[in-house]
Amino acid sequence: MLFRLFPRLRLPDASSPVQSRDAFIYVDRGMSVVGWMPPKNAYGRWIYRVWTVFTTVFFMILLDVSLLISYSELSSFTAGQFLTSLQVAFNCFGSSVKASYTFAGLKRFKQAKKILDRLDERCGSTEERIQLQKTATRCNQIYLAYNTMYLLYSCSTFIASMLIGRLAWNLYNPLIDAEKNLISFWLAGIVEFLWMTGAVLQDLMADVYPIIYFLTIRTHITFLKERLSKLRTDGSMTEDENYVELIKCIEDHRLILDYCNTLRPVVSGTIFVQFLLCGVVMGLSMINIIFFSNFWTGLSTAIFMCDLVLQTFPFCYICNMISDDCYELANSLFHSNWLTANRQYKITLRYFLHNVQKPIILTAGGIFIISMGSNITVAKLAFSVVTFVKQLNIAEKFYD
Repeated sequence: MLFRLFPRLRLPDASSPVQSRDAFIYVDRGMSVVGWMPPKNAYGRWIYRVWTVFTTVFFMILLDVSLLISYSELSSFTAGQFLTSLQVAFNCFGSSVKASYTFAGLKRFKQAKKILDRLDERCGSTEERIQLQKTATRCNQIYLAYNTMYLLYSCSTFIASMLIGRLAWNLYNPLIDAEKNLISFWLAGIVEFLWMTGAVLQDLMADVYPIIYFLTIRTHITFLKERLSKLRTDGSMTEDENYVELIKCIEDHRLILDYCNTLRPVVSGTIFVQFLLCGVVMGLSMINIIFFSNFWTGLSTAIFMCDLVLQTFPFCYICNMISDDCYELANSLFHSNWLTANRQYKITLRYFLHNVQKPIILTAGGIFIISMGSNITVAKLAFSVVTFVKQLNIAEKFYD
């Protein structure tokens, strides 16, 4: 049943046509749902702009305003409800910034896909095409896994709070008085749920696209590494043909760098916001679980913490792997069969070797290197927040 609804989750037949763009099918559909990717039809684009304005106003602007206004009546919050709202508020403000960066970078996504199309032209062997299929399938699976985890948070928080007779996020809503009667209470809760789910979906798009886009380019880096190791190993090729193959490898490397440089500004902004908020929001979530949650609200908060980990950890890990791949590129080129080559080949190889030794390093806001080390450093801030609360006995004062 699942594969019928989402056929891209299953590896297609080896004879099926494949391209790197297949990795973005589901994430592009998700961006279309949140109002970021208009249809190609000219008439449909005008109608779609209304949906784009609606999602932008409601999920990026009004939700943040509603969260701020709701804090004007702090007496209506319980301690756990306040922390749940506060951790979501920090994340929502950051999500609005990340969503803005992502939405502004749509043209760069299109440019990156065109670069991938040029890299796909070099994938002529059966092994490379099968690997492209596996990568595309894995990326679509990752998107669905993220979608499940993010929606699980909004659903679990809504259900856990409504069952104990409280609004999940206590958003300011002047149109519905939740305290009027039971019907109004459930109507206000459902509106909150739909409102927050829209913001969660936008946050999902901003968090998952770096993983999918850079997991795809890592496959092409692996292809280039294999091509470099095979240089001048085919005895049937002439020296001129070997030289042409070396030039093609240089062009592949340049396209990979162009791809990373195209996406660099968008990724830098979104990951920078994630790094700034991750430690503080995770610390608030830990405090909520330790001091103020029951089983069900604690479960929803734990799911929220898992989603926070998904915002930074997988992409930082991919950046580490790409950096290691760059060092392996230089090793593959240096250990290739070039000793008996002619002078022109050696001069070109020397120039290429100099350039390929520079690793692909992405930074967050031009300040933090996106790596596992930076991710661990940011995560440590969460424990500092918990320690600070314990030392000041803030939790006990809430009970008093």
